[in-house]
Amino acid sequence: MAVKVIMPKLGMGMEEGTVVEWLKQEGDEVKKGDSVAVISSDKIEKDVEAPADGVLLKIQASSDDVVKVGEAIGFVGTAGEEPDATNAPQAELHQEAPDMPEETPASIQKTPEPVAAEAEKIGGRTRISPAARKLAKEHSIDVTGIPGTGPNGRITRLDVERHMNHNQQPAAPAPEADVEPMSSRSSAAGKPLAGMRKVIADRMFDSLRTTAQLTITMKADVTDLMTIRKQMNEALEAGGVKLTLTDFVAKAVITSLKKHPAMNATLQNGRLALHDRVHLGIAVALDGGLMVPVINDACCLSLKDLSERIRSNADDVRNGDIQAETLKGSTFTITNLGNYDVEYFTPVLNPPEIGILGLGRAMPEAVFVGDELEKRVIQPLSLTFDHRAIDGAPAAAFLQTVKTLLEQPYRMLAE
Repeated sequence: MAVKVIMPKLGMGMEEGTVVEWLKQEGDEVKKGDSVAVISSDKIEKDVEAPADGVLLKIQASSDDVVKVGEAIGFVGTAGEEPDATNAPQAELHQEAPDMPEETPASIQKTPEPVAAEAEKIGGRTRISPAARKLAKEHSIDVTGIPGTGPNGRITRLDVERHMNHNQQPAAPAPEADVEPMSSRSSAAGKPLAGMRKVIADRMFDSLRTTAQLTITMKADVTDLMTIRKQMNEALEAGGVKLTLTDFVAKAVITSLKKHPAMNATLQNGRLALHDRVHLGIAVALDGGLMVPVINDACCLSLKDLSERIRSNADDVRNGDIQAETLKGSTFTITNLGNYDVEYFTPVLNPPEIGILGLGRAMPEAVFVGDELEKRVIQPLSLTFDHRAIDGAPAAAFLQTVKTLLEQPYRMLAE
């Protein structure tokens, strides 16, 4: 009997999902556990696996179709069998989280580029992100020989792009008469946004359209903090703990939110809610977009525990183990573009939050200390806030407290 391939429930609040693309076509043979389609919720993009061995008999929902949780998007069975949508048994609603694409997370300090490894296979399947698989399929590329730089040798979209650039041969110049005019090339309809990219596009547009966003910047001298960080890492080395600059910034933000509770707030449907506890979001970049896993009750954690949670959440996002519920409920967010040599930028609010802190790259600068010129490490800070909920002066006071704590780290470590 044919088995339904159903739209899985990826989180408690998920009621429907979108079919991003089909990785198999009608008539293709599949093994139980093979990835047959990619679907997305409002937070996560994941593969859907074949519930049984057989043939993909029918694709019930096409790409970009929105399907309710539990409904069939396709059918797997014996070749020649007619699927019965009424009687066909269902696959499990809660599927094991598949592999996710890997990129350097925005929440972690810059690390050396990973050494490329031959793509690892699981049960005969190459570990590859959905975005990388789609790009390879569009260009008819065999991915089995591509070295993967993701976790456990997983192939990322960047790996496929590097492979394409390396193997691309210079094209012979076409006769001038055959060159397509630029006006003709630019008039193409293009491809509509879908999946995670569409969700992000809609949210960012709504964020800018419905809020009064303003960004202010400051510089923090983190020279002394970097010394303390080095000393603490040497002391904690035996326990496998390695504190990052982002960990200290997160601690400074949490301490500052306690002193400036007006920033630890959400504004939704015209109602401003101040929160007693800090639920901190740390943005993590992926091939297909951005995720913001949340550390609930971050205000109750020590620096060491906070560091472990930041790292754990980032790893869960990269490995595809993050749960949809972990992506909800933040009261303030930190995002980091320092890995890309950015100094200052304008972070976009993550509604219903009223504040988000952007970190640029900490760099050595020549700074006057009294009358002497010294080499100091400077951390750029960019705070975006919703002017509907808070004015410039209290927002600046909050950012000034963050700056002071980073420049005098013993103050936050003593709390």
